[in-house]
Parts: sequence; C-alpha cells; structure tokens
Amino acid sequence: MASSPLPGPNDILLASPSSAFQPDALSQPRPGHANLKPNQVGQVILYGIPIVSLVIDGQERLCLAQISNTLLKNFSYNEIHNRRVALGITCVQCTPVQLEILRRAGAMPISSRRCGMITKREAERLCKSFLGENRPPKLPDNFAFDVSHECAWGCRGSFIPARYNSSRAKCIKCSYCNMYFSPNKFIFHSHRTPDAKYTQPDAANFNSWRRHLKLTDKSPQDELVFAWEDVKAMFNGGSRKRALPQPGAHPACHPLSSIRTRSIPFSSQTLMLLEEIFGEKDQGDRMRVNKDNIWL
Repeated sequence: MASSPLPGPNDILLASPSSAFQPDALSQPRPGHANLKPNQVGQVILYGIPIVSLVIDGQERLCLAQISNTLLKNFSYNEIHNRRVALGITCVQCTPVQLEILRRAGAMPISSRRCGMITKREAERLCKSFLGENRPPKLPDNFAFDVSHECAWGCRGSFIPARYNSSRAKCIKCSYCNMYFSPNKFIFHSHRTPDAKYTQPDAANFNSWRRHLKLTDKSPQDELVFAWEDVKAMFNGGSRKRALPQPGAHPACHPLSSIRTRSIPFSSQTLMLLEEIFGEKDQGDRMRVNKDNIWL
C-alpha cells in the first residue's frame, strides 16, 4: 500500500506497512519452522497451558477441542463457535491417521470421531478474544486500513483505527462520497461504478461486517494482516466474562426465579384441541387448560 497524502487538516494517511510499524514477535518465523515434518507432534504453551500441536500442510496447528476443554472451558460450544466464525478462523479437519496421533498424544479422547485444527496465531486470537483485554494494536497516527466489501454493488473506504472507539463508531470513510459509517453500516453502503458487478449479499447483517469487510490489498504483509485481525477482534464481546453459578446458591437467587406465571388467551377451537391432547390437568401441573386461558 503506497502513501498518498490527502488534502485538509484531517488527513488520512494510508502508510506503507513496512514503514508504519514494526512486526510483532508473532509474525517472525519460529526457529526450525522450515524443518517441520508432516504429522510431527509438538507442544505449545498457550496462556500457561500446554496444548498439543501437529504439523498439517507445513503449518503447526493446535487442537481446537483441547483448547475449548482447557482454556475456554467456562464458555459454551455456541459461544466459541460464533466467536471463531466472527474472527474469520477456519478449522482444518484432521485425517483419521492424524486423529489417532492426537489421541495417543492425549489431546483427544478415545471416543472422538473428528477434530478441528487451527494455527497458533488463530488460537492466540481466539483465546485473547475471551480472556484478554482486546487492546487496540499500536499503529501510527493518521493510519488507516484500505478496506472494501462486495455486498450489493460493493464499496471501498478507509478504516481509521483511531476513530474506532466503540462497536458503533463511524470510523470508515467512503472513498466515493467521503461520508463516515460504522463498520456494521458500511457493508450496506455501496456505489454503482461503471465496472461494478452486483452481488447478492450472503445473508449480510449488522453483525457480519467482520466477514464481509476485507483488506483491499490482495497480498498484504503479515504484520498488516495481524493488525487488521486485532482491530476486528475489538468490541466483539470478548471482554465479557460469563458469571458462573455459585455452589450452594439458593434457588430464589436464580434469575429465572423472578419469572411470574403468565396467561395467554386462546380461541375456543384451540382450547378444545388442547383439551383433547392434554386433557384437564390438576392445579399442581405445569400446564392447565380451562375455558379462558392456558397457564404456563
């Protein structure tokens, strides 16, 4: 990405990644990375927990199931799955031979039938979104990502991290009309240019901007990709810790205990049908049918 100063006092500088900021340690190749052999078993320390690694297609990948059962054990499967999809992390399914290797290494139980593998960088991003503070990456002043999307007629803009201070912040400046949009609104903003092709949005919604908004440069440097990933991980719900029920807590303290019985009116025909199905219930049952209402 080349530097191109814009006129005006509030300039947006699309700086070159190599001169903008130094790559972090994660972008540096690990010692001996070139000597990795297929299906080589190793161990990676992630947040102080040893995780089994396996070399797949020349990359060292970690077992997502083991990460979920150790580091992310306080979060549900749906929470982990939704966060992984939001961060754009794709699992690589291991082969039966690789699954057996993971079983013998203690990463997977004997009864397991499949296992998804993710890279070390992806594992760090996923765990950081749940366990970390999601601090913004260190970027120079007036830095902006050149981004674009292909929803509808598509659009291109400048994502300004300095303005991204909340999930609804208007931090993207459209390259065509110079208006500012929040990320979740920008994917619904498009311009019909002469060479544009209409693309039916793939179930685009206000929460899917991380999947649709991409860097315009098709071959960005690793440090730029990592910084973009860190920015997308912000305000993604990762800092919220789920409160676990305290042992021995009184049932009256449960939030569901405050729900009161509510009555729902039904027509006479619906009541007759329900009486045929359920019959008349006693007062102590969870559902009771009479001529007026059904109590749940």
